[in-house]
Amino acid sequence: MHFHIILTELCNSKCKYCYEKSMNEFNNGLEKKFQFDFSAPSTSKIDLNKLKKFILKDKNPMIIFYGGEPLLEIEKIKKIINLFKNTNVKFRMQTNAKLLNELPINYLKKIGKILVSIDGNEKLTNHNRGKGTYELVLKNLKKAKQQGYRGEIVARMTISQEFPKISPQTKHLLKTRLFDSIHWQLDLGFYKNDFEIKKIKKFVKTYNKQISKLTKFWKNNLKKGKVLKLYPFLGIFENILEDKPTKLMCGAGHSGYTITTNGKITACPIMNNIKNFYCGTLNSNPNKLKKIHIISPCTSCNYFKFCGGRCLYSNYAKLWPKQGQELICNTIKHTIEEIKKITPEIKKLIKNKIISKNDFNYEKYFGPEIIP
Repeated sequence: MHFHIILTELCNSKCKYCYEKSMNEFNNGLEKKFQFDFSAPSTSKIDLNKLKKFILKDKNPMIIFYGGEPLLEIEKIKKIINLFKNTNVKFRMQTNAKLLNELPINYLKKIGKILVSIDGNEKLTNHNRGKGTYELVLKNLKKAKQQGYRGEIVARMTISQEFPKISPQTKHLLKTRLFDSIHWQLDLGFYKNDFEIKKIKKFVKTYNKQISKLTKFWKNNLKKGKVLKLYPFLGIFENILEDKPTKLMCGAGHSGYTITTNGKITACPIMNNIKNFYCGTLNSNPNKLKKIHIISPCTSCNYFKFCGGRCLYSNYAKLWPKQGQELICNTIKHTIEEIKKITPEIKKLIKNKIISKNDFNYEKYFGPEIIP
């Protein structure tokens, strides 16, 4: 099981699609749908002995340090890593990497995979995340590698409505040679007040064209014997190949949970203060946590077995009107169809041993949502 631990809800960035939007999100109507609980502290106050007992009840536990920005709580990261010394617990982290240089390398090496927030080139990343962010992140990643970090570094891009051109930004990040894999999430459907039908239609049209270009780029590399680890493509290809019902690809509510700052267990970090999605506490058995499943309209969609529902929060919150949700789904369907188109060629490449089926393997549920 994968467990995101929210170490703090504080962050040292003010990203345009996160901080700026959250400051403008009022009267979204969610109080009529959900029961909220804002009693949790801004930084984690969980009992570490309880945490240890809870985690070790799981057969294959994975801890993901999460925030806010988890590196604002470096001492807590060190304590938790020390807490599970000589156990089978593995560690992951999702971070903006601005403070990565402050975590001692002997601790960093124990975190096998790091999901780093970065949106593409210097101009775009700094526009979205603040001046100097791109340079600082790359500097810290280079230093970590020079000090001997050999874990997987995943670029976690946010594709904003303002900048849909994902193909050149993905290629740029690959050229830095600092990222082993790439994932992206669309900034669509998470806020009510950012829905503008003309703007979204234009975004979807451009984004879909970009996905077509990126799929062709991916295929050309496959023909050369190189499987680029673009997480959405890997996950969707696997689902097409297996052709069987797929669970929610991020694992939220069934294979991955979040430990909030007061020890409540919830389905997903974005749901950390919504009672409706509480699944247990640190006193619970991790193997008997409440399951939360995707609901309609996703469950009646012909693409559901390939997609799994995209996002649990979006699926329940339904912040955008039906027309907006359909536009989001259009991007997913387009991506699935593009991967379907090249699947026969991929099968031939595997059969001819140009690439191996094992080359497409990836770790599920540690952070990349797979379906953007």
